[in-house]
Amino acid sequence: MSAPETLMINDVKYIREDATTVPAEPVDGMRYCIIRCRNAGVHAGYVKHHSGQEVTLLKSRRLWRWHGRTLSGLAIEGTTNESHCKYAPEVPEITVLDACEIIPCTDQGKKSIIQIKEWENE
Repeated sequence: MSAPETLMINDVKYIREDATTVPAEPVDGMRYCIIRCRNAGVHAGYVKHHSGQEVTLLKSRRLWRWHGRTLSGLAIEGTTNESHCKYAPEVPEITVLDACEIIPCTDQGKKSIIQIKEWENE
C-alpha cells in the first residue's frame, strides 16, 4: 500500500513535501506547463511548440480563476480550494501568440489542474 499524497484537516488540504517535487511525466516528449500570456490569459497543457512568445499547447485548459496560490505555487502544489477555481473545458490544441511565462508543472500541480471540473457560465 502506498503512502497518501494528501491529508485534509479542518477543510485544508496538506500535501506531502516529496509529492511536490516530482516533475509531471512528459507525454511524447512534451512537458505539462502553465503558460501566462500578456493578453490571452493563463493556459495549462502540453507544450508542443515554443518559439519566442508563440506557444502551441495540446490538451489545454484556460485557467480563469484559481485559489490560494501564485501561478508558480499552482504549478508545483496545485490549488488549495477546488470549489473556487474556474477552468474552461479542455481544447485539443491552441496557439497563443503573447506568452510571457512558461512554468513547468510537477505531477501534483498537473493532477490538480486536470481534476477540476469544467466551469460552465451560469
